[in-house]
Amino acid sequence: MQINMAELKAADAYFTMTQTVIPRPIAWVLSENQDRSLNLAPFSYFNAVASDPPLIMFSIGLQPDGTQKDTLINIEERNHFVVNIASVQQLPDLNQTSATLPYGTSEIETNSIHTAKIDGFTLPRVAQCKLAMCCTTYELKTIGNNNQALVFGEVQSIWIDDSCAEMNEKGRLKISAKNIEPLARLGAGEYATFGDILSATRPE
Repeated sequence: MQINMAELKAADAYFTMTQTVIPRPIAWVLSENQDRSLNLAPFSYFNAVASDPPLIMFSIGLQPDGTQKDTLINIEERNHFVVNIASVQQLPDLNQTSATLPYGTSEIETNSIHTAKIDGFTLPRVAQCKLAMCCTTYELKTIGNNNQALVFGEVQSIWIDDSCAEMNEKGRLKISAKNIEPLARLGAGEYATFGDILSATRPE
């Protein structure tokens, strides 16, 4: 089978892309609503894109009715957000926060999700997440035929659970992916759990 992407409607192209670019990390983005309540939503068009400065990027589509999603509105207006990395056990909560709710409705409150303070940052993290990145807006771009927003966030600090971080023999930070058990996104309502860790030394 060969799929001509130019022949697909936008929704069908999305459905195909999300089943072929796999697995994808998930940015569970916490942002601040106008009334200072907290919004929380997952995005799987997400990755690290630069180290100097340290930048992450995720993209945000429009709501089914063509309006902007709450996360984008919040980031445009307040320029700060927290990218949480969800563990496998958090799939039920993460899935619930993907629901479309009226603007200003807090997914944190609706789903009774606990948060925890991050020293030196204005927003909290999702308490049960073992890794969270505190970000400020580096750049916003709009691309494509359907006004897809690209959010580039500059990582100001990273919170890591002590059980997931240690210094290696070279004095460099080693983060334990096994202990984090990150949840990955596939397509069509499917997710991937963390499997075996494979190691390969980069050739000289």
